[in-house]
Amino acid sequence: MSNVICQGLRSPVRRLAVLSKTKAISTSIVHNETILVKNNDEFVNKVMNNEKPVIVNFHAEWCEPCKILTPKLKELIEPLTNLDLAVVDVEDNAELVHAFEVKAVPAVIAIKNGLIVDKFIGLVDTDMINNLIDRMCGKKKAT
Repeated sequence: MSNVICQGLRSPVRRLAVLSKTKAISTSIVHNETILVKNNDEFVNKVMNNEKPVIVNFHAEWCEPCKILTPKLKELIEPLTNLDLAVVDVEDNAELVHAFEVKAVPAVIAIKNGLIVDKFIGLVDTDMINNLIDRMCGKKKAT
């Protein structure tokens, strides 16, 4: 009888071993990553060294325009596969604020191949955000 119990215990392990060797097939849509930056190392690894362009949103919890802009950026960028969004809380990342000379929030910086290619400060309209996204994705030339 104990042999039967042991076999029952081993069979799920065997099934898991077999499952781990199979390739997963996903039918879900791949979305980009929203990076919540916690420190400088994470910023360097996930933003500056990212293969995809990244739009960096410097914001603060107390900032009313940020409460409008941040969700709008997420809404417009999350469905895209070739662009990431990084959100940096200025209260928690003073070194990044100083390094990127952020003087006011919200501040948005576009980074491609580790270089700043565009930026804007303040609450802007959806057309301006879409134009930035299009340029970052290579859909429109920078003017």
